[in-house]
Amino acid sequence: IDLDVREIDAATYTQVDNVRELREVTQFQPARDRRRIFIIDEAHMLSTAAWNALLKIIEEPPPHVVFILATTEMHKVPATILSRVQQFVFRKITPEEVSARLEQICRKEGIEAETEALDVIARRGEGSVRDSLSLLDQIVAFSGRSVAATDVATILGLSDTRVFTRI
Repeated sequence: IDLDVREIDAATYTQVDNVRELREVTQFQPARDRRRIFIIDEAHMLSTAAWNALLKIIEEPPPHVVFILATTEMHKVPATILSRVQQFVFRKITPEEVSARLEQICRKEGIEAETEALDVIARRGEGSVRDSLSLLDQIVAFSGRSVAATDVATILGLSDTRVFTRI
């Protein structure tokens, strides 16, 4: 655990008092790192009053503080905030890239996995490596150190695509 990195869930941290508390905490110097980093996840969930309270600290943060606002709904972030921050848009990676990463992990972990099985897991993960790894963990827990496409279909409740092809 890093004392200088703090993740804040904006869905439960929406009130002005929470932001005021955050402003007080930012005054402390980092314990170990060069900077204190505050990651505000689901930032779009902050109330208007909370955004207003946060605006001042975002405009003039202490030199040792970095804010990272993470959101999937950029249109809900006030324009006054957007005009004062750098924006980085992250996109999901392709199923092929996820499948290749899963194959690499399986190889390192000594798990035998069919390519078709990893492809199905990657497609079901919808571009999220984390979600795909969670699915792989579930399937390995079910099937052991050998992952077959039939195991994946059973666990994920998938139909045999050959049936649909014949229809």
